[in-house]
Amino acid sequence: MTEISQETHGSETVGFGRLQRGLWCWCTFAVAPLGWFVRGQFVRRLEPERLDKGLVLILPGIEGRSFLNISLMQGLLDGGVPYAMEIVDWTTGNKFLSLYHLRAWRRNQRQAALIAERIAQYQQDYPGRPVWLIGHSGGAGMSMLTLAALPDGTKITGVVLLAAALSRGFDLAPALQKLERGLWSFHSWNDWIFVGLGTTLFGTIDGRHGPSAGMLGFCPKCELPRFTQTAYHPVMLKQFNLGGHFGCVHRVWVEDHIAPILNEAHGL
Repeated sequence: MTEISQETHGSETVGFGRLQRGLWCWCTFAVAPLGWFVRGQFVRRLEPERLDKGLVLILPGIEGRSFLNISLMQGLLDGGVPYAMEIVDWTTGNKFLSLYHLRAWRRNQRQAALIAERIAQYQQDYPGRPVWLIGHSGGAGMSMLTLAALPDGTKITGVVLLAAALSRGFDLAPALQKLERGLWSFHSWNDWIFVGLGTTLFGTIDGRHGPSAGMLGFCPKCELPRFTQTAYHPVMLKQFNLGGHFGCVHRVWVEDHIAPILNEAHGL
């Protein structure tokens, strides 16, 4: 497999133009589960120079590692995010156990504790560097469990939730106490299959049934300091985001909407 160039010059990525990247990304979504077989720099960028600048852990949805989360990471690279990055597959790796991943509460807590340990080790090795969690769908729920598992007094820089498979009334206040910069959440009314009908039938990561925060947003009572939630808008079609469950991980949309959050938070 030929590696897509990771180097950026301004807003353009060498090798693929914006339109080419957008169309190619849609093609990979059609075979998203095959991303499990991808290795190397497509799923982790842990070069020493990147580790010295910061760390981004990407938590995939209940499907595990796939072209969806690979696209998310590529979008961050396209946007010039300079930190180390890795897709952390918290699932069993078995695509047929997706619903188990969604509702395996005790297992998910154990996996979150392991991710929290990794964050603590990184902060010990690289004190003062920014640490971000980005979670898509079920991975958004895992981001919240990871924050809860962090040792008392430990904080990370920020969290980005994409199409969160969390209940609308989920209490975000404890999570915000573990964040220095804040929490960003993106939801879409058009994502009614996965985080609308799906979470109504099978439940959310936190065990509630109904349209989730990934579809309708967190309840108004969840509007707290350092918390920003953004609804899908048709103008996002320009970034290849059709508003469904996969639009928020499209690399062009991520480049335009998520990479700036990480960069601007540190004056990059």
